[in-house]
Amino acid sequence: MLTFLGFAMVVTFMTLIMTKRLSPLVALIIVPIAFALLGGFYADVGGFMLDGIRKIAPTGVLLMFAILYFGLMLDAGLFDPLINGMLKLVRGDPLKVVIGTAILALGVSLDGDGSTTYMITVSAMLPLYRKLGLRPLVMACVIMLSSGVMNILPWGGPTSRAAAVLHLDVGDVFVPMIPAMIVGAIGVILISIWLGLSERARIGRIDYVGDKAGTGAMAMAGAGALAGGSGATVARPPVDDDASRTTEEDALQSETEAAKRPRLIWINAALTLGLMIALIYGVLPLPVLFMIGFAIALLINYPGMKAQRDRIASHADSVLAVVAVIFAAGIFTGILAGTGMIEAMAKSALALLPPALGPYLAPITAVLSLPFTFFLSNDAFYYGVVPIIAQVAGNYGISPVEIARASLVGQPVHLLSPLVPSTYLLVALAGVEFGDHQKFTIKWGILICALMLVAGLVFGIFPLIGG
Repeated sequence: MLTFLGFAMVVTFMTLIMTKRLSPLVALIIVPIAFALLGGFYADVGGFMLDGIRKIAPTGVLLMFAILYFGLMLDAGLFDPLINGMLKLVRGDPLKVVIGTAILALGVSLDGDGSTTYMITVSAMLPLYRKLGLRPLVMACVIMLSSGVMNILPWGGPTSRAAAVLHLDVGDVFVPMIPAMIVGAIGVILISIWLGLSERARIGRIDYVGDKAGTGAMAMAGAGALAGGSGATVARPPVDDDASRTTEEDALQSETEAAKRPRLIWINAALTLGLMIALIYGVLPLPVLFMIGFAIALLINYPGMKAQRDRIASHADSVLAVVAVIFAAGIFTGILAGTGMIEAMAKSALALLPPALGPYLAPITAVLSLPFTFFLSNDAFYYGVVPIIAQVAGNYGISPVEIARASLVGQPVHLLSPLVPSTYLLVALAGVEFGDHQKFTIKWGILICALMLVAGLVFGIFPLIGG
C-alpha cells in the first residue's frame, strides 16, 4: 500500500507540474497532504510536515541570503568586467557563449555547492544570453549538466553520503571516479558545442563592436543581414525583447546605473573571494557565512538606511519565489519519509530484481541511480537504498566500494528532480519554467550519465560482472 501511494504521489506531482496544471509551490504542498490523508495518516501528517520543514530550513536560509548577496554584487557591478570581457571575447558567436558557459560552470562547481554555481554563472552569463537573443533554457541546461558532473566531488554531498553509510574511506570512493568525471565533463563540453551550433543556426552571428561607453553595440551578420549577397554587415541595436524602450524601462536602467559601485569593485571581489575560500574550508556553516557576507557587503556598498532597504526590496521577489518553494519541498519530503513511503518504494523496487541479474548489480545500481535519485532525495537514496543494494551485491562478489561508486553515476539527472532545492534557484535566476527546463535537459542528463557509466566500466571503476 505504501509503495503504491509513494509512486502514485510522485507521478501525480510530476504530471501536474510538467503539464503546468499546478505550480511547483502549490503541488509540493497539496499533493503530499492529499496522499498522506488518503493513506490514513490523519494524526501524524502535521508532525511529518514540520519535520521536513525543520530539515530544509538551513537550506532555505542559505538560498535566501545567497540570492541577496550575489544580487547585491550584481547590482554593485562586480561582474561587469567579466561580462564585458566575455562579450568582446566571444564577439557575438553563440557557440563561444555556450561553450564559455560550460567551462565557467565546471570551474565554479569546484566548490561543490550547486546554489553558488548557479548564482555566479547565471549572474555572469545571463546578460550575454539576453543581448545575443540566446535561449535561457540552453544556459540552464549547460550549467546544470556541469554541476551534476562536479557534484561527485567529496564535498558535494553524494560521495560523502555513500562513503559514510557503507563505512568507507571517502578517498577510496572518489579518486577512482575521477576518470568518469573527466569523461562527463568532456561530454558537457561536446553537448555545449552542439547546442551552441544550434543557437548559431537559429539566430545567426552577432558581431561585437566596442564603443566609448564600453557597453558595445551589436551588428547582425546572418543570412538575412547579407541580402543580395553583398557581404555588407547591417548594423542593428542590441537584441532585446522589446526594441523600443518605454519610460518605465528607462527609469529602471537609471536605477540600475545608480546602484553601480565601480570604485568598490576590488573590495567586493576580495570579499567574494574570501567568502568562497571560507565556504570551501568550512569555516562556518554555509547559511551563516552568507548571512555575514551579505551584511558586510550591504554595509560597505550601501551604508545608508534607504539604500539598504531599496536593494533588499529589489530582490524580494526572487527571494520569496525561491524560499517559498524550498519550504514547500520540505513538506513533500517530510511526508514521503515520515509515512515510510520512501523505504517501501526502495524495497519493492529491489524485490523485483531477478536473481539472474545479481552478478550485474554494479551497472544495475548505476542505472537505477537515475530514477532513484530523481524520485527520491539523495539522503533517501544513499541512506535507505544503497545499503540494501550493497548487502545483496556482496553475495555476488561485488564490494561495497564498487556499489558506492556506481551509485554516483546518476547525479546529472538527480539535479533535475523537483526535490532538489537548488534547482528552483536555477530556474528562477534564468527566468525559465521548471517543467520546460526538465523536458529540455533530461535527454542530455541521461546522455552524460550513460557516458559516465561506460567510463566506469572501461576504467574498471566498478565491474560489469561480480566476481
